[in-house]
Amino acid sequence: MDTEVADLVIVGAGPAGLAAACEARQWGLSVTLLDEQLTPGGQIYRDVDAASPRRRSLLGDDYGAGAELTAAFARSGARHVAGASVWNVGLDLQVNYLHQRASRVAQGRHILLASGAMERPFPIPGWTLPGVMTVGAAQILLKSAGALPAAPVVLAGCGPLLYVLADQYLRAGVRIEAVVHTTRPSDYLRAIPQLGSALRGWRELRKGMRLLDRLRRSGVPVYAGARSFSIEGSGRAEAIRFVHQQRSHRIASSLILLRQGVVPNTQLSWALDARHRWNPAQLCWEPETDDDGQFDHNGIYVAGDSRAIVGAEASASQGRLVALAVATKLLRGSPERERRESAVRRELRRQLRIRPFVDALYRPLQEHRIPPQVPVVVCRCEEVTAGQIRKFVELGCQGPNQAKAFGRCGMGPCQGRLCGLTVTELIAEARGVSPGEVGYFHIRPPIKPVTLGDLAG
Repeated sequence: MDTEVADLVIVGAGPAGLAAACEARQWGLSVTLLDEQLTPGGQIYRDVDAASPRRRSLLGDDYGAGAELTAAFARSGARHVAGASVWNVGLDLQVNYLHQRASRVAQGRHILLASGAMERPFPIPGWTLPGVMTVGAAQILLKSAGALPAAPVVLAGCGPLLYVLADQYLRAGVRIEAVVHTTRPSDYLRAIPQLGSALRGWRELRKGMRLLDRLRRSGVPVYAGARSFSIEGSGRAEAIRFVHQQRSHRIASSLILLRQGVVPNTQLSWALDARHRWNPAQLCWEPETDDDGQFDHNGIYVAGDSRAIVGAEASASQGRLVALAVATKLLRGSPERERRESAVRRELRRQLRIRPFVDALYRPLQEHRIPPQVPVVVCRCEEVTAGQIRKFVELGCQGPNQAKAFGRCGMGPCQGRLCGLTVTELIAEARGVSPGEVGYFHIRPPIKPVTLGDLAG
C-alpha cells in the first residue's frame, strides 16, 4: 500500500481546503490535497475553471471569483490527488483513501478536514418522488454541465440560495411557476436584534436585496410565509401543495426544488470520536475545536462549513488560519506570520458579521424538519418512516444508535448522512429532551462504501 508523507494533508478542495493549501505552500510546507472531484473548487466553485463565459455570467461574480482561488492553488505546488475517495482518518494522522481502484495512505504531520456542507434534509410527504430535487443539486447541474430545466419549475423552502437559483434561472430563460418560501414577519422580528452587526456586512445585504427586487419585478408568483408543504404525485412529482395566508394552494409542476439551508458535513469528525455540540442557532451538530479549529491538540483540524456554516469567504479565511497555525508549529516563530494571522482574523470577523442575521431570518420550520405525518419517509436507504421512529421511542429507544437496532435506520449506504439530523430531532421531540442529549449515530470507518476488491487493490 502506497504511503505519501506531507506536512499538511487536506481533505476537500473547496474554499477552505484550497486556501489552506495556498497559505501553507507560501510558508514552505509540503501539502497533499485529496478530493473526490476531478477538478478543484468544491461544490461552491464546482468546475469553475471549465465553465464557459455564458455559464459564469449566469452563475454570477461570486462563482467566478472562485477561479482566482483555483488558479492560485494550481500555482502553489501543492500535490493534488483528484478522484480520491477518503474512507478513514486516524488519530495516527493517516488518511486512507481510494484512488484509481487502489487503496492508498497519506501520512500527515497535521491534517485538515475541509469536507464542507451538505443540504439539510427536507422530510415532507412526497419528498422521495422522482421529480423532486434539492436546490443545491439543481445548481450543481448548472455549474457542472450547464443543465437547465426544460419544464416549468417550482422552488420551495427557505434560505438565500432559493433566490439565487431563481434569479439564475430567470436570466437563463427558465420558466418558474412559483417561488414558495417560508420566511414570515415573525422571522424578521427574530432577526432584528442581529441587524446592527449585519449592517456592517452591508455588501452581502445589498446583494440579497437586489435579488429579491429582481424576483419581484419578474412577475413570478411569490408566496411568502408558506407552510405545510407536501408533494403530490403517482409515481413521480405532479404538484406541490402548501398553506399560504390560511388558504390551501396547489401548483402543478413536474420539477420541484426544495431548500432549507445546509449543515456541516461532520461524518469524518464523528468517525474520529471528536466531541460535538448541538448548535441551537443553526439547528445542527458542530465539532468542538479550539480557536484554530483543532481537535484536542491532536494535530487534526477542521475548517469551513464542516466546522459550522460560515460561507465561502469565511471558509477560505478559516483554512488560511489553519495553515498559519500549522506553520507556526513546524517552523520557528515569525513576526511576519503573526502579522498575517492578525490580518486574516480581522477579515474573518468582518465576513462573519452577517451570519447571525442569516441564521435567525432563515431558520427552517420545525414541521419541515420533524415530520408530523406518520408515513413520511425519514431514512431513504432503509425506508424507515417518522412514525416508525416515534414507535421505537415508545418501545424504549433513547437515541439514533438504538434506532439502528430497532429498524436499521441509518445503516444504509449513506450511513446516516441524509437522515441523521432528522432522527436526532425526532427522538428528542418524542422524548421531550434537547437534541444535544439525544446524540447522533456512531460513525465507523469506512465512511464511504468500499469493496474488498478495492482494498485488496
